[in-house]
Amino acid sequence: MWGDAVTNSIEYDTREAWVFLRPYGAVDIKLGRQVLTWGTGELVFLNDLFPKDWQSFFIGRDAEYLKAPSDAVKISLFSSLANVDVVYTPRFDADRYITGRYVSHWDGSLGSLTGRNANASTDRPDRWWRDDELALRIYGNIGGSEYAFYGYRGFWKSPAGQTSAGTKRFPALDVYGASVRGAVTGGISNAEIAWYRSREDQSGRDPAVRNSELRYLLGYAREIGRDLTASLQYYVEHMLHHARYRSGVSDSEAGDQFRHVVTLQCTKLLMDQNLELSLSAYLSPSDRDAYLRPLARYKYSDHLTMSLGANIFVGDCHHTFFAQFEKNTNIYLAIRHSF
Repeated sequence: MWGDAVTNSIEYDTREAWVFLRPYGAVDIKLGRQVLTWGTGELVFLNDLFPKDWQSFFIGRDAEYLKAPSDAVKISLFSSLANVDVVYTPRFDADRYITGRYVSHWDGSLGSLTGRNANASTDRPDRWWRDDELALRIYGNIGGSEYAFYGYRGFWKSPAGQTSAGTKRFPALDVYGASVRGAVTGGISNAEIAWYRSREDQSGRDPAVRNSELRYLLGYAREIGRDLTASLQYYVEHMLHHARYRSGVSDSEAGDQFRHVVTLQCTKLLMDQNLELSLSAYLSPSDRDAYLRPLARYKYSDHLTMSLGANIFVGDCHHTFFAQFEKNTNIYLAIRHSF
């Protein structure tokens, strides 16, 4: 629950309300509203197609709130050979994506930055049992490393297409992927890949539907000093059928075939680990933009935590992902009481 100065109202969001069942020793069932996640990325998501709250993240709420809740049933099966997670969502749960209500952004249909005056009309799949989602993970350990295979059938989580009338919509999407994570030279290394198969435009000829993509991630994390950890990730989005895509859009707004992002996360603990200083940095050499998220958090007691941080966006072109938010750069202060 929170008071919202934008809407001048009290807002409420139930993050968790679920029932847990264990009908057999090797079967777990979790039914209801729950926060779900999987994959190996650190705030970079390839095979994790569960809803994200990007509005919350970019205005300074704790990173844990980036992962929005799902209304779903999760069935977990365990065995000595491999473990299986199946998540069924009976009605599509979209991302809480940027709409202009809290954060201004680039609107390609207008060719300019837009805020609360943005065209908010969407054609969102919302039929129970028909506009549903199915996610699968098969994972296990071999030789001290964790391997996983993923599958998803549903829709793009944020608008990735539009109708002839300009209404934004969520085209159908399949995702297939795999990951591995294990110990390497004193740290933890991970690799992940995902194929985003845009079911409504597999050939890439429809400019009104986002193209299929391949996404890649390499990461490494380790402790580099006393109470000092660092992680580095290299992330790539590879648009398939790029030449066909270019033929349907103007040169000024055309995206690159490859989008590269390097992320750096550093965290230092001080004062008996009660003070946390951290920096999350996202740098895109292909888009020539960046996002910096510095944070200082002090644990005053077991119940009270105070945070001071910022969201800093920079870039050369307004239509690239991070640069479009440049005018939303902000500093925030938070006091959190837990009980």
